[in-house]
Amino acid sequence: MDFQAIHDAILDAISKANGWVWGSLLVYLLLGTHLFMTIRLGFIQNHIGKMIKLSVRKPHGEKGDISAFGALTTALAATIGGGNIVGVAAAILVGGPGAVFWMWITGVLGIATKYSECLLAIKYRTTNEKGMISGGPMHVLERGLKAKWLGIIFAVFTCIAGLGIGNMFQANVVADLVDKKLQFPEWGTGIILVAITAVVTLGGVRSIARVAEFLVPIMAGVYLIGCFILLAIHITEIPAAFGVIISSAFDPGAVAGGFLGALIAGVKRGLFSNEAGLGSAPIVASAAQTPNPVRQALVSASGTFWDTVIICLVSGVVIICSGVHLNPQSSDSQLMAVDAFATMGGELGSWVLSFALVTFAFSTILGWSYYGEKALEYLAGVKSIIVYRLVWLVFIYLGCVYPFTTVKDFCDLSNGLMAIPNLIGVLLLSGVVVAETKKYLDNVEAKDPDME
Repeated sequence: MDFQAIHDAILDAISKANGWVWGSLLVYLLLGTHLFMTIRLGFIQNHIGKMIKLSVRKPHGEKGDISAFGALTTALAATIGGGNIVGVAAAILVGGPGAVFWMWITGVLGIATKYSECLLAIKYRTTNEKGMISGGPMHVLERGLKAKWLGIIFAVFTCIAGLGIGNMFQANVVADLVDKKLQFPEWGTGIILVAITAVVTLGGVRSIARVAEFLVPIMAGVYLIGCFILLAIHITEIPAAFGVIISSAFDPGAVAGGFLGALIAGVKRGLFSNEAGLGSAPIVASAAQTPNPVRQALVSASGTFWDTVIICLVSGVVIICSGVHLNPQSSDSQLMAVDAFATMGGELGSWVLSFALVTFAFSTILGWSYYGEKALEYLAGVKSIIVYRLVWLVFIYLGCVYPFTTVKDFCDLSNGLMAIPNLIGVLLLSGVVVAETKKYLDNVEAKDPDME
């Protein structure tokens, strides 16, 4: 038996399946869900001001493990990652500057899906044997849709995707950057990263949320300030950058795939960036202290605004202003991002990018650790949590010292397949989302004055 041939055939099949799932299937399913929920909810995006306001207003005496702001920042910790910079560069490489426009549109429309999936997760959340909250699409599919088998499928893919995209890939980014910038060995970075992560994650979701509340505003703030400084230096080039982004988005003959290429690349990277529809953020949203599902769903939906509508747009403008997309030196999106920031600001740009990639990747490791353990808890019970946390630490070290390329397609595939059962739940339970929204949002004077 030729095991090498079998191995190669399996990898080839996974690669093809990955291309199909991340191609037209998810583009149509995600955009369709985003549009459908936007229309059914009467453009819930109109409430973005209320979403932001509620995220910093604490409800009192409500059931939950962490604060509303803690749930939001933990979700942002997981979603604000390399996709916000390197993913934007990848979208531009594949779909041209117009991909930035479609990524932005995906973010705006994705607010409705993020709101819907988080509302359902809170409505159908439950309490485990230790008295801690358990929630997420797996519980929505079981309790709301009466389809436990779909919940199991979602949980399995979440566990796999977490160890890959949420763990090994992020650790590899940190180790590689530290090695290049400081000439520090990857095995040393692995040990330090494991130690720091252990201190945070072994304390559970409350510990993760406390760190996220501190880390996320700082890392996002420093990155945005750094980008604004770079853009201020090249302020005269900004109007032209926006012009090419918009014109390329609708140009059927544009380079890098034209309209369809820009659309697919933008939507794909939009999901990678904000995870609206993926089903990950609802897991931590369900742990929030909230008087009703609508309140926290509004808070959680604001994460998509910050992640894609703001951070990804700024990243895209920086890259387009740099001009590196006109003559890319390689097909490596990370190298393209490095070239763009160095072109825009020399050593300053290089350090802004390095700080962002390291902190973004580390925060993703923290946020996804909670997603993975709750998925495994659903499959194997509370006793499995400590095992998963220890395995998580081992995979961080492996991600630092070994190339991630061997299992990347498999983890990408699992990441995409998470979205399918979650979106099925959102679409089939959309009536519940609408009813809850009318109950708590349209009648705020009678139901929840805090949401006025």
